[in-house]
Amino acid sequence: MGPSAHHQPGAFLAAYLCYQLASVGGVDPLLTLALIVPLFFVLGAAVQWLIARFRVSPLNSLLVTFGLTAIIEAGIQAVWTADFRKLESSYASRKFEIAGLFVPVPELLTLCIALALTLGLWAAMRYTYLGKAMRAVAEDAPLAAAFGINRRALELGLAGVCGALAGIAGVCLALSFTLTPSQMYAWVGVVFAAVMLGGLGSPLGPLVAGLVIGVSEAVTMAFVSPSWAPIVSFTLLIALLLLRPGKA
Repeated sequence: MGPSAHHQPGAFLAAYLCYQLASVGGVDPLLTLALIVPLFFVLGAAVQWLIARFRVSPLNSLLVTFGLTAIIEAGIQAVWTADFRKLESSYASRKFEIAGLFVPVPELLTLCIALALTLGLWAAMRYTYLGKAMRAVAEDAPLAAAFGINRRALELGLAGVCGALAGIAGVCLALSFTLTPSQMYAWVGVVFAAVMLGGLGSPLGPLVAGLVIGVSEAVTMAFVSPSWAPIVSFTLLIALLLLRPGKA
């Protein structure tokens, strides 16, 4: 089972759905998760079913990722236009002061959600039968199938979980950032850099890598220029490929 990178553009679709439900429907942004999470679970499983149905190779699945990105961007522009959208919520103006630093509530919520999900996934992969079955299929799919593990069902379930996680990420994006359709291309580099730096198949690695990238971008914006921040993730990714080609 390869990484479900094709769920990354779905996070932006979830962000706009959260914006629509909260801004127009008056729903609390966090309560939109009750609709977005199951919806994106189904969408994630459906995308995986199509990829398996047409036997798309892992390399071609990258092309599917960019194809889905273009389709979702066009759909977002058709519905919400290319204008900037900012979710005005009760969380936006709240801040906590920690050791003289002001921490915005949306960013703090995002960090707490990421930590909780990461630790939960790590525990599930390590201690549950389903997690052990997924690791067995990733190591040796034919041997795992010989022991009665249903690889196809696991792939659909894992893709659904990835889709649900993308939906949660989209809600966090809507809480913290101004949205514009073209912005999703800038996040592709951040996502790939975090996954490659953290290691494929590692629940905790990408979280640590994401924190490193986030802090590096914040320092770059503070001491150099905000326009240089997007270069950080690509620079770290290129450095990894040059210094540790066997790990990428």
